[in-house]
Amino acid sequence: MRKTAIVFLTGTLALSACGSAQTSRLNPFNWFGATKAEAPAPENTNPLIPKAREGLFAASDKDVYLGTPVAQVTDLIIEAVPGGAIIRATGSTPAKQLYDVQLTPDQDAGDGILAFRLEGRSRPGPSQPVTAAVRLSDRQLRDVRIIRVNGAQNALVSRR
Repeated sequence: MRKTAIVFLTGTLALSACGSAQTSRLNPFNWFGATKAEAPAPENTNPLIPKAREGLFAASDKDVYLGTPVAQVTDLIIEAVPGGAIIRATGSTPAKQLYDVQLTPDQDAGDGILAFRLEGRSRPGPSQPVTAAVRLSDRQLRDVRIIRVNGAQNALVSRR
């Protein structure tokens, strides 16, 4: 009991001395330096990734997706998976064959609405149903109440 009291008293005195030794390296408040105000980083950018990409893996004009929306979205399934959900949409276009189909995020969605466009590249050939999916994490779905998948002629909506 006596040793515990001595250790406790010594620790208390040492910590109380940190307030008077403001420039000391032993003071925990000096370990990270002073706070500075900076301009906020632009939204949707990572300050650790350089803006201009050069070299072998540089983005080019070939990386732009040139898909067109499918005529009709026929099915929308949202499957819960550990850590998020998978959104799977099926659609069809009557006059052409689609390939390289994807769910493209739609930027015009409002508050609490997550919208996608079901798009694909077209080529001549018989029509067939196409399916695309995207996986979203729980963090991405946190404030979402409505998931909407748009086609050229219709849209399917799922609500929570």
